Amino acid sequence: MKETIKKENKMTTIHLTKAEFLSKVTNFETNPTEWKYLGDKPALIDFYADWCGPCKAIAPVLEELAAEYGDRIYIYKINTETEPELASAFGIRSIPSLLFVPMNGQPQMAAGALPKQQLKEAINNLLLKE
Repeated sequence: MKETIKKENKMTTIHLTKAEFLSKVTNFETNPTEWKYLGDKPALIDFYADWCGPCKAIAPVLEELAAEYGDRIYIYKINTETEPELASAFGIRSIPSLLFVPMNGQPQMAAGALPKQQLKEAINNLLLKE
């Protein structure tokens, strides 16, 4: 008998560990020279730290965007303090750094806490191609 779990529609940001990143985004250990996105929908990845002021400022905006876009995109969060290897692999020098990951093509990095409208434009143009 299949159990049905009622799922609330409100999407939120998703925290990733390195192991989850390797299975859900890209496995740069087995494929270090080629970007191959493993997800089933576009993603926005926020590299942040708990002590970072601008990171704290952008966090509620990312939650709002996760709710607004629902299941059309993933919004992942990676704590650079607990996952230094991921931060290093992506050359993160300042935080917050946002990685826009389309279904096809190369990801694009943006540094700094971008305003919500700018984030929406980037999501629409880079990820959803609207």
